[in-house]
Amino acid sequence: MANEGDLLWTPSESFVRSTNMARYMDWLAAERGLRLDGYEALRRWSVDEPDAFWSSIWQWCGVQHDGSAARVTDGAPMPHTRWFPDARVNYAEHVLRHAAQADAAHPAFHHLTENSGLQTLALRDLASQARRLAERLRAMGVQPGDRVVAYLPNVPACAVAMLAATSIGAIWSSAAIEFGARTVIDRFSQIAPKLLIAGDGYTFGGKAFDRRAEVAEIAQALPGLEALVWVPQLDADPRIPASVAQLRFDALLEGPDPGAAAFRYERVAADHPVWIVFSSGTTGLPKPIVHSHVGVLVEHLKLMTLHMDLGPGAVMFFYSTTGWMMWNLLVAALMTGASAVLYDGSPMHGGPECLWRLAQDTRATCFGASPTFVQMMEKAGLEPGRRFDLSALRSILLSGAPSTPETFDWFYRTVKRDLWVTSQSGGTEICSGLVGAAPLLPVYAGEIQTRMLGMAVEVWNDDGRSVVDEVGELVVTRPSPSMPVRFWNDEGDARYRESYFEHFPGVWRHGDFMKLNARGGCIIYGRSDATLNRHGVRIGSAEIYRVVEEMDEVADSLVVCCELPGGHFFMPLFLRLREGLELDDGLRRRIAERLRTLCSPRHVPDVMVQAARIPYTLTGKKMEVPVRKLLMGWPVERAASRGAMADPQALDAYIEFARTQAPA
Repeated sequence: MANEGDLLWTPSESFVRSTNMARYMDWLAAERGLRLDGYEALRRWSVDEPDAFWSSIWQWCGVQHDGSAARVTDGAPMPHTRWFPDARVNYAEHVLRHAAQADAAHPAFHHLTENSGLQTLALRDLASQARRLAERLRAMGVQPGDRVVAYLPNVPACAVAMLAATSIGAIWSSAAIEFGARTVIDRFSQIAPKLLIAGDGYTFGGKAFDRRAEVAEIAQALPGLEALVWVPQLDADPRIPASVAQLRFDALLEGPDPGAAAFRYERVAADHPVWIVFSSGTTGLPKPIVHSHVGVLVEHLKLMTLHMDLGPGAVMFFYSTTGWMMWNLLVAALMTGASAVLYDGSPMHGGPECLWRLAQDTRATCFGASPTFVQMMEKAGLEPGRRFDLSALRSILLSGAPSTPETFDWFYRTVKRDLWVTSQSGGTEICSGLVGAAPLLPVYAGEIQTRMLGMAVEVWNDDGRSVVDEVGELVVTRPSPSMPVRFWNDEGDARYRESYFEHFPGVWRHGDFMKLNARGGCIIYGRSDATLNRHGVRIGSAEIYRVVEEMDEVADSLVVCCELPGGHFFMPLFLRLREGLELDDGLRRRIAERLRTLCSPRHVPDVMVQAARIPYTLTGKKMEVPVRKLLMGWPVERAASRGAMADPQALDAYIEFARTQAPA
């Protein structure tokens, strides 16, 4: 069994020379006269000379634009830096840019659901569908800046809709179809969409889930909604009583294709939003994070080409829903000429080998999943390398939770020895990674390979000093293109600043504990704030509080989530009940059902604990972070300051719970 820091894999010389990163460095030497000795020298240059670095990405990747790309930034500090302020681009244009030259059969997506066999959507057909839908959206009055939202399973129609909407300058947003109506309304009601594209249901674990009632509730709660477009999954005619026009997705695709030459992509200004993604906070509604076309375009070109080493012939798979940023990255793979694999259903459908069979059948070169998935495979005793033809597989992408040495070791023991196993960490906030893969570097057990290019990542202690070989806060000291343009409806950027720039003024605090070692490897230790990382998906404690504290029986509550070794999670919910009530099995079941129905299955805690008191600070904030630290094994004096508490004795029960019942 591997120990932290053990050398597990070293890229061969032929592997290194075959990478996009090596070719990029050769180009820098030839075109810019810049000869850099290895990855670390390249990384330092990219951080020290950001204008030169991002200008080189623009030129090397061949960004199509109107206007001028000579000015890389406007010079404003975080969080107001504008990138390529004199250029106009379109994100979807670059995702589909290889379609015109592609072979007629070149796949964009291999796709599979529990109810359908494996199918392929060609890149040319994807581009044609996106153009046809875009023209219909224009005819329906959808204009640049209008919001188009989706409540869909992970099927190609969702990607078609995203590309069509963003190609005409509309703003995209998506929620996973397993989310309850309340969770979706909390998101979409903030951004007032003009159009809702929805599925009538989905299948998971062999069971069909009808979502028409949820769609009806969502549509009713969105003032200004003009149309509901159905993507049937369970019923050929899923229409419901509603006050808005109802259309079928396939009917919108029946119009003529204007063709690649005649179609007009809406190239937009530097700060024009491409999409709004949501990251849940610990108070209030989920944060509506706005990204720009130009920001995510140059970031994704860098990420997918250099760090993921994708290109023509590559096939990327990551098990994701449409509500997670990893779905956006799957679609982004197409801008490199690669193909992507979409799967909707249980990862265990038909047995624990489900996803590995899919990897074999699609000739996946990059296989992605969370460490929790690895834990399930190991428990099942699966050895994919023995059962499946994985000869095409070149790399592993782990994301969603910290990866342990055992996680890395499992791939080398049971999949194949010559494998580039990578772990990444970033987030919805940047729709990318801050630390992650570099194909020029070796792989060490339990370590993320490096800090990514163009990301001024450091680890700071509580005094705001940069440290090495010490656990501290992951911070970013300089702007990067895919940082949010703003939060939607955030007057004066107050919530944006509070979320990321309040702890260390002027510096991005990401909310993760990390250690940076002397060789540049990174180890993530989980959240440093109160955001809940639930099986790789971040959810907000506020979402749970709103549902639970509406119940008559509940007076107050507190929830935390601990990330444990081996991809495990432990999420207890502490409940202060009305006087005289007891937390019995019946109440536990009702709470769990409300959370499952109104939010999602991920919102249901592992245990519910009756608490006499909920600890608060003197300023009235729930003490989620100190309680989480206690449950993770921190000493009491480091986890919490009793002098800052409204009721210092309220912490005693949690100290006892941590000592006797917490798995950490």
